[in-house]
Amino acid sequence: MSAETIATIWAFLIATAVFLYVCMDGFDLGVGILFPWITGQEDRDVAVNSIAPVWDGNETWLVMGGAGLFAVFPLAYATIMPALYMPIILMLLALIFRGVSFEMRFRGTTPGQRLGWDRAFSWGSYAATLCQGLALGAFVQGIEVEDRAYAGGWWDWLTPFSCLTAAALVVGYGLLGACWLVWKTEGELQDQARGLARGLGWLTLGLIALVSAIMPFLMPEFRARWFAFPAILAALPVPVLVVFLAWRMFKALDETDGHPWRDGLPFLCAIGLFFLAYTGLGISMWPMIVPPELTIWDAAAPRDSQLFLLVGAAVLIPVILGYTGYVYWLFRGKVKHGQGYH
Repeated sequence: MSAETIATIWAFLIATAVFLYVCMDGFDLGVGILFPWITGQEDRDVAVNSIAPVWDGNETWLVMGGAGLFAVFPLAYATIMPALYMPIILMLLALIFRGVSFEMRFRGTTPGQRLGWDRAFSWGSYAATLCQGLALGAFVQGIEVEDRAYAGGWWDWLTPFSCLTAAALVVGYGLLGACWLVWKTEGELQDQARGLARGLGWLTLGLIALVSAIMPFLMPEFRARWFAFPAILAALPVPVLVVFLAWRMFKALDETDGHPWRDGLPFLCAIGLFFLAYTGLGISMWPMIVPPELTIWDAAAPRDSQLFLLVGAAVLIPVILGYTGYVYWLFRGKVKHGQGYH
């Protein structure tokens, strides 16, 4: 295989790892985002117990995406990191803070201690999500590169557009978390999650529309992908499928007969909405890995390095997928009061 072909394969592998992280860690961050609206300590315990078996494993994909970028596209890594040091460092600190609070909330001996750790869990979820959204917005808006190195300023990541994407990601993760709770819980908590999912669903759709309306005007390359013929023919199915999935998600949220498939369908539809938004981002950016200057082929490591790492990934990725699938299967079903993590 040529170096260009291997770099393309790696670009799809890293993009897949990032998408899996966004969806899988997104719903457990979403549970933390919803904590201020989940009333009652027992319901909060159930919400946390629903993600307890999987939350730390979900972050595996973040490690893989970052490590893959560092090893296979070193120029992109060396350009992106200086541009996004602040939001990325704050995100990692928030994830650590959130992980500590996740463990400690079950060790609290008084109501005040439990409430304090609940707040820490929620604040960590908000902070991590906001930082991810800020980094995403700054990345999409473009990173200033000169002589194949970052040439921007310390605060370039903080813009109106990056603040918009941060808010959109908080709402989107909240939607994932609410739909997850619809799937994994029952009774009053499930009913509350359905109501939250409906409201967050409409907000998510509005923010997707707003971000999508702004993106074509960030760069001429983006605009050409969405409005020039014949490229528009490839992009047209994305908004059509967004409308269809949104309709199906709201319809499923109204189906309250307790059937396991129907309870899980809103979550699958929400994942589908994220996939379509991610696909739209890919359509806009391809083949850029650091917009607007660097393509995946400009930033790729030498062919032999890419191939050596690809062999390792061919062994490692199926192992991770198999383990992840087994854990989700093992802990399938509803989470009830008094069951789960202690």
